[in-house]
Amino acid sequence: MTGERRPLISGNWKMNHNHFEAIQAVQKLSYLLSANDYDAVDVSVHPPFTDMRSVQTVLQSDEIPVALGAQDCHWEAAGAFTGEVAPAMLAKLDVSLVIVGHSERRQLFGETDEVVNKKVKAVLAAGMTPIMCCGETLEEREAGTTEARVAGQVRAGLAGVPPEQVASLVVAYEPIWAIGTGRVATPEDAQAVCLGIRQVVRDDSGNAAADSVRIQYGGSVKPVSAPDLMRQPDIDGALVGGASLDPEEFARIIAYRLVG
Repeated sequence: MTGERRPLISGNWKMNHNHFEAIQAVQKLSYLLSANDYDAVDVSVHPPFTDMRSVQTVLQSDEIPVALGAQDCHWEAAGAFTGEVAPAMLAKLDVSLVIVGHSERRQLFGETDEVVNKKVKAVLAAGMTPIMCCGETLEEREAGTTEARVAGQVRAGLAGVPPEQVASLVVAYEPIWAIGTGRVATPEDAQAVCLGIRQVVRDDSGNAAADSVRIQYGGSVKPVSAPDLMRQPDIDGALVGGASLDPEEFARIIAYRLVG
């Protein structure tokens, strides 16, 4: 990891925690983190939509330097889209980061690369930063098509995004076979794919964008695996799922640099 790319550790709570539990989780996390942690890494939490106002209030009133993130949004600014949330609605809650194209959205809800691209552009247009996810299935990995699959997702997701905006966003590599399974890509395998992602950005958007874009690894990240993953030169953070629900585990991941 270069000195220019500040690590970003993001906690994706998925469909967990009601707003009371969310308040408790954020407050406990703040007690566990130190000024040294905030100086070394950026931290974000991505609660369910029903928790967001409560979490926003706690972060602001207690002056906790953790960014508020969302797990998804629609690409339209407004309209007859029952159950959806517009980017501008999130921005009004001081959301700064939005996860886009998570594999669960792709696999379970049929999101296509075209939809992901629309959402990336909508998040940027609302003044927020997308965390655009990509990753291969176990079948694709075993067939040796990981590189092509991930490169295709990155190219499609960033199509039409200007290089200066690509430079400011986040790409999360999350092999689908590692999400929620307890299986983690080896640091070397994760580094190889993240290097490939950076090369795609370099080819399509130039050196400046490639050198600045932050690339996270996601997929059963735990305190024990975080340090070796974060030592890799092209891994600039982690998108943490289940472990982020436990403030103690999440804090240990955030403090990865103190381990080993």
